[in-house]
Amino acid sequence: MKNLLLKTAGAFALLATIALADDFKNEPGFVSLYNGKDLTGWGYRDNAFKPSETFNGKSEASDGRYTAKPDILTVNPHVEGKARFRQLYTVQEFPKNFHLKLEFRAAVNADSGVYVRKPQLQCRDYLVAGPYKELKKYKAQDWNIIEVIVKDGVAHCTCNGEVLEAALKLPATGPIGLEADRGTMEYRRIRIKEMP
Repeated sequence: MKNLLLKTAGAFALLATIALADDFKNEPGFVSLYNGKDLTGWGYRDNAFKPSETFNGKSEASDGRYTAKPDILTVNPHVEGKARFRQLYTVQEFPKNFHLKLEFRAAVNADSGVYVRKPQLQCRDYLVAGPYKELKKYKAQDWNIIEVIVKDGVAHCTCNGEVLEAALKLPATGPIGLEADRGTMEYRRIRIKEMP
C-alpha cells in the first residue's frame, strides 16, 4: 500500500510539474502576437505588400497552410496543386526598435522563415536544411528559441543564444511574418517588446 501511495504521489507531482511548465507568461513589457487560439491579427499580403486577406477569428488560413491550435501556430506542409510558398504576416507593422522572441519546432528537413519587417531570417531544421548547420545548441525536432533585437534598422538574430545574423539590414517599418515552404513547422510564444 505504501508503494502505491508513493507512486501515486509521484505521478501527481509529475503532472503538476508539467502543468506549471505549460503555464507560460510573457516577460514584462512583451505582448503576444499570437493569441493561442485563432489567427486574429494575422493575414496575407498582396504583391504590393499591402494586407489582402485577414483571418480574424479563424482557426485556419483560407488555403490551409496555417492552422491555429491551442498555443501553437502551425505551418502545414505544401499540398500539390496549391501555392508552395506562402507568407503569413501580422496586420500590425513595427516602426520602432523592438525585441522579438518566439519558439519554433521543425519537423525533419522542414523549411520556413521569420520575416522581420520584410527581410527573411531562415527558420528551419537547421542541421539538415541549413544554412546554419554548425549550431551547437539547436535541438532537432524540439523547441528552440529565436530572438531578434532590432535597433536603428539593423537586426541581431540568435537561436538558443547562438548568432544567426549579426546585422540583418531592415526597412524603416513592416510586419512580422512566417513562411510556409516545406514540411511542418510549429511556432509558439510569439511576443514582442517595443524599445526606445
